[in-house]
Amino acid sequence: MLATAPASTLPILPDIIDGLPNISGWEKEVLAVVNHNKPVYLPTTNLRLENINSCFAVALHMHQPTIPAGENGALINNLQHMLEFGSDEHRYNAGVFAWCYSRIADFVRELVGNGCNPRVMLDYSGNLLWGLRQMGRNDIIDNLKSITCDPTYQPYVEWLGTMWSHAVVPSTPIPDIKLHIVAWQHHFAAIFGWDALARVKGFSPPEMHLPNHPDTCYEYVKALKECGYRWLLIQEHSVETLSGQPLGYKHVPHRLIARNSKGEELSITALIKTQGSDTKLVAQMQPYYEAKAQSRQKLGDISIPPIVSQIGDGENGGVMMNEFPDGYKNAFYDMRANGGGTSGTVAVNGTEYLELIEAAGCKPEDYPACQPIQQHKIWQRVSPEKATPEAVEKAIAELKQTDHHFHMDGASWTNNISWVRGYENVLEPMNKLSATFHEKIDPLLASSSDSDRITQQHRYREALLYNLLLQTSCFRYWGQGVWTDYARTIYERAEAIIRSNFN
Repeated sequence: MLATAPASTLPILPDIIDGLPNISGWEKEVLAVVNHNKPVYLPTTNLRLENINSCFAVALHMHQPTIPAGENGALINNLQHMLEFGSDEHRYNAGVFAWCYSRIADFVRELVGNGCNPRVMLDYSGNLLWGLRQMGRNDIIDNLKSITCDPTYQPYVEWLGTMWSHAVVPSTPIPDIKLHIVAWQHHFAAIFGWDALARVKGFSPPEMHLPNHPDTCYEYVKALKECGYRWLLIQEHSVETLSGQPLGYKHVPHRLIARNSKGEELSITALIKTQGSDTKLVAQMQPYYEAKAQSRQKLGDISIPPIVSQIGDGENGGVMMNEFPDGYKNAFYDMRANGGGTSGTVAVNGTEYLELIEAAGCKPEDYPACQPIQQHKIWQRVSPEKATPEAVEKAIAELKQTDHHFHMDGASWTNNISWVRGYENVLEPMNKLSATFHEKIDPLLASSSDSDRITQQHRYREALLYNLLLQTSCFRYWGQGVWTDYARTIYERAEAIIRSNFN
């Protein structure tokens, strides 16, 4: 059973158009498909809440950036660059990475065929999906389709949405946040179909990065809700209680509060990813073993099984390359021997879990509330009921002067890396390009009676692509050097494209 039945008149989308990924042109159709409240997994799940003592959810994050490093500076995926231009070690790793992008489909089919009850959530960046097509690795895409589009395997696999070009939200220009989100939805629908897109209800932020500036966080949550998302995965140390304390019990859903500088408020459900060495924890299936030590909790008047949530790179590092296959499969064989995978401690996917507990009577407004880290300091100085942009910015400026722990850079899976400090040579061109993009294109969209006529044009899709690509986190992750040079090349090329095509 599908989550929804999109109209038969919806077009079959190509995922590459004139050499570019399909990231625009059918915005109305995309938003119509994703904005529904029908249950996604409840009609097909073989889990019953009363039989579950505790549960866990694991997600695999997969990404390779797009870089201007192909023949004559062509845009290619870093995976392709490793294979064609890398050292022997790079070529070897690239082959293993490619296997990692495909192998989860083999694992799921094997486990289901052997009477197990597996679950996995998948987060693939748009860069990677496009890059696999560019490389002609249709075998990987087709293998993923086998567990995404075949109703036999749909109950076991959940795709999570993300930012198309792996942009970290706190430093992404606010007008581009929704562009990334919708671009990924476009591309995913083109590859896996409209019905598969209708089932994507959870969101995985790149680098687990959560903005803590009130206006950025508000616009982020607003965009997620407008794009049909019901929940997102967040890092425990990126949020606090409304009084500024660390979270208490982390293994129940939370309600992320986003309040802007005008005092407007939105909220969205959040599942908490606990702190730890992400890849090692997932590779060794630590969430399963941690969940076995948990017991049912009261949420309001409802008794529910707690959920241990974890995400890690699905391909990166020896532990994931080598230990994950046996670790993942052995956990489900163990569950099969202890409750058949449907009782006791079990695996769930995020949307499945939320639908199960909400069908039992839980309400999102009753989930414990949290907010982005550091925000309580702002709201101590500015009453939310009397908030103004001027008052909030004054409070932020004062806090930066008096509190050396305070910042508005957001928070992620680690506090050891900044995507802002020291990267002015990337951030300034990035913000300038975004401003140029919107200055030239937004008036065209506003004046057109049919904005799709603009967003389906090659010139628009190319300009959008470069704008999104420049915001890829990798250009600020690997330090100064070749990666920041890639960013400069993308910026210069994008400026020329926009000047040429949007006079």
